[in-house]
Amino acid sequence: MAKFVPQAEMPLSDQVKVRREKLEALRAEGLDPFVQTKFEVTSSAKEIKDRFEELEGKTVTLAGRLMSKRGMGKVTFCDLQDNTGRIQLYVRFDAMDEEAFKRFKKNDIGDIVGVKGDVFKTERGEISLRVHEATLLSKSLLPLPEKFHGLTDRETRYRQRYVDLIVNPEVKDTFVKRSLILRELRHFLDGKGFLEVDTPILTPFEIGASARPFYTHHNTLDIDMVLRIETELYLKRLIVGGMDRVYEVGRIFRNEGMDPTHNPEFTSIELYQAYTDFHGMMDLVEEMMKTVAMKVCGTLQITYQGKDIDLSHWERMTMIEAVKKYSGVDFAAISSDEEAIAAAKAHKVELPEIPTKGAILAEFFDAFVEENLIQPTFIYDYPVENSPLAKRKPNDPAFTERFEYFINATEFGNAFSELNDPIDQKARFEKQVADRLAVDPASRAQVDYDYVTALEYGLPPTGGLGFGVDRLVMLLTDSASIRDVLLFPTMKPTDLEKKKADEQKAKAESAPEAAPAAPVAEEKIDFSKVEIEPLFTDFVDFDTFSKSDFRAVKVKECEAVKKSKKLLKFLLDDGSGKDRVILSGIHDYYEPEELVGKTCVAITNLPPRKMMGIDSEGMLISAVHHEEGEERLHLLMLDDHIPAGAKMY
Repeated sequence: MAKFVPQAEMPLSDQVKVRREKLEALRAEGLDPFVQTKFEVTSSAKEIKDRFEELEGKTVTLAGRLMSKRGMGKVTFCDLQDNTGRIQLYVRFDAMDEEAFKRFKKNDIGDIVGVKGDVFKTERGEISLRVHEATLLSKSLLPLPEKFHGLTDRETRYRQRYVDLIVNPEVKDTFVKRSLILRELRHFLDGKGFLEVDTPILTPFEIGASARPFYTHHNTLDIDMVLRIETELYLKRLIVGGMDRVYEVGRIFRNEGMDPTHNPEFTSIELYQAYTDFHGMMDLVEEMMKTVAMKVCGTLQITYQGKDIDLSHWERMTMIEAVKKYSGVDFAAISSDEEAIAAAKAHKVELPEIPTKGAILAEFFDAFVEENLIQPTFIYDYPVENSPLAKRKPNDPAFTERFEYFINATEFGNAFSELNDPIDQKARFEKQVADRLAVDPASRAQVDYDYVTALEYGLPPTGGLGFGVDRLVMLLTDSASIRDVLLFPTMKPTDLEKKKADEQKAKAESAPEAAPAAPVAEEKIDFSKVEIEPLFTDFVDFDTFSKSDFRAVKVKECEAVKKSKKLLKFLLDDGSGKDRVILSGIHDYYEPEELVGKTCVAITNLPPRKMMGIDSEGMLISAVHHEEGEERLHLLMLDDHIPAGAKMY
């Protein structure tokens, strides 16, 4: 049985010692602040400022956190911060009990107090509260970050959101707006006759979709269960059951990489409407986005990360039209896979594993189109090759009734005319699972035959839509990272490596004493089959070489680039204080998760190079050779004691 080990006391700074001594003194006097259970609040900082003429001279009570103290002797000025803002407290020795005044002066910045006093305006014209009574409600045993610099380190802000909200009150505005966005989305959908429902988060098995799930175990049933990666199949069961318009604001879980637009758990809205198609969903999206933006922002002209976005105008293009517009290649005039392959080679577009015309069209879209879709744009009529679960177009079965909508070169949502043929759906599900097992024989993916049974009872023609709430919040709050719109984003534990080392040490110590181990034979590495490229014969002058800036970089985040089989996207700490993005085509050799936290080498002064619509700001250094005709690659990794930004010579 594991032994519980209490957290060790950290060495106490002088400030912390003083605060704890003050707490002990209060307890000795019978004034322990932590026994307080209630304080009656009659007003707020904002209300006093908004209604000053009405409240001037009247007695009110407030509660909040002391954010500053100034003054000496017989008068003290403080800023009190409550849920609505800040207000100045004017605390004078002759306006309150002498002992209470002495105790108040001993309060620290960060303490939570309740005060009673009169509303007035100082000679300098600042609306304030003249305090007559003060009660310490909670003692802050840790000092807040230094007032002039505050909490600026992003990692710390995400890990300690509670401190972030205290010292950076503007952060709260983002989450107030997030709540408003969700309220307006619900209000809009409810007004359209949709019914909000809840479907299971724990599901009985992994389906064949490509997203990697989280597993857990149900003790009573003694079965493994899966945290959902979508809400689609349960919601469409409800359409079968006669609930013609349903939606769910659902928490989704995907055991995949993290980056500025992805978190392992996120909020999505999926909705389904009977007797409409993807064109009906398109109309609904445009109206919904305009309505919510106007309610939340007060305008349809917004700014996101320095770019002006006009939500009043939405362009609609087929994928073929978009590719022709931005690449000049007209796929409507291409009649065979061979012609498409030739076009891809001519335009240096990466060929997919199965190079069909439709699959190559999708590659052209990724290479030429997506980065240009800054203004709101619907792209529809996707090739069937990359839309296996959408209904085919009746007049052109090579394409599907599907659209995605893009803003700022980012996909915001995905919609279909839903497939309702149970025979076709069953075949597609079985192929999807078979393909998964062919790639990963250990996969536990299964066909959801119960959903097929539901379809056999009859699913009416249905339009479906799914979109990420977090990305919408990012857009409407001008937030650069998904972590800025999640109160508690997923973070790698700071003590993870230490815990692993402690566990290994504990296992070693608890193992029965064994006979002395035989000497471990030194590993012999066979380089006899290695093929090395010839060394360059052209010399580079020293001045040119010395201008290449090789630096140690730390991998903060790493993920597979969407729609690319080779590229990994790295978010790197290069020691400059600004995150650096570099793309590297090494996915055949590494999974993103295994590289997070590693120390690597990068050239940092190369000009940005656009890859898959993403600016790559440098190059990671790898060692490449061949063995028996096959390429081998090792990303150069350094000792983790080397700091980010260390220069390589």
